[in-house]
Amino acid sequence: MNFELTSAYQPTGDQPEAIAQLTEGVLQGVPAQTLLGVTGSGKTFTIANVVKNINKPTLILSHNKTLAAQLYSEFKSFFPNNAVEYYVSYYDYYQPEAYLPGSDTYIEKDLAINDEIDKLRLAATSALLSGRQDVLVVSSVSCIYGMGNPADFYSNVIDVEKGKAVNRNVFLRRLVDSLYVRNDIDLNRGNFRVKGDTVDIALA
Repeated sequence: MNFELTSAYQPTGDQPEAIAQLTEGVLQGVPAQTLLGVTGSGKTFTIANVVKNINKPTLILSHNKTLAAQLYSEFKSFFPNNAVEYYVSYYDYYQPEAYLPGSDTYIEKDLAINDEIDKLRLAATSALLSGRQDVLVVSSVSCIYGMGNPADFYSNVIDVEKGKAVNRNVFLRRLVDSLYVRNDIDLNRGNFRVKGDTVDIALA
């Protein structure tokens, strides 16, 4: 699927020339290009046009999570029919372990993970590994570390098709192998419950 840019506006002013030059630079393999413009001059719209022209999976890096969220929202509105994803750190709070020699105090590592951001990260990973060409991921520079081996992700994918017969016990074993937890009482994210031949799954 191609990137389909949706906007009520057309490029104006210096934008058409900037779009053409940036597109040509990317296609020719220019390693670095800079788009200059004041706030509100349509830089995101200009880049969206370049993304449409290049028509390849795209990574947008921001220097912080706040701007990444804004860019994600804008690109999502420009490409509503494409896979625009959000991949930032899922920690609401992170305190690394520490030792304070002055008071001989050890501080344990403490953290809080945001489930909604974790879901968005998983959606971004899934989109990238799906083979789609119309994937745009907005991320922050704090996420430039590896996310794991794609082969490990693929090995835990469970394909389910409507009308296809599956062995119940084998299916349940695959869920457990993929780190889902059976909980027949409280169905939360990452859990599944079984009632006879019915399996309810709260997707991770």
